[in-house]
Amino acid sequence: MKSLKPFLIAAGAVLISTSAHAMDGDPVAGEEVFRTCSTCHNVEEERNKVGPHLINVIGRTPGTVEGFRYSRAMTEFGEGGAVWDEETIAQYLADPRGFVRGNRMAFVGLKSEEEIANVIAYLAQFSETAEEGEAAEGEAATE
Repeated sequence: MKSLKPFLIAAGAVLISTSAHAMDGDPVAGEEVFRTCSTCHNVEEERNKVGPHLINVIGRTPGTVEGFRYSRAMTEFGEGGAVWDEETIAQYLADPRGFVRGNRMAFVGLKSEEEIANVIAYLAQFSETAEEGEAAEGEAATE
């Protein structure tokens, strides 16, 4: 009987590269996808709509935007140590109600990994944490 080890190593490498590639989104395409989100969410100013504004969402603890009334599920999700990073946002956008059971977001989710990556790239433009990370990468490249 042949060993499954080489197969499992190859499969793991494919999964890792697919996940990393999914986060290489196009912010211009993401802006187009975000138009659906903009009915409820704002990235232009720190003003809540039906949903919380998404300025500085990357790096933020879920359930913490001042003045927005979150569901208990989302507040507990944040209190449990969650942080909105690219991976967490991607999982949430794919299935908001399944990822944080009991939250109030009515949107069913984005089914395309490309659309999810594009929206995350678009949101990153409005997040200081993402900009700080890019600046640090740039500094490291020049040293």
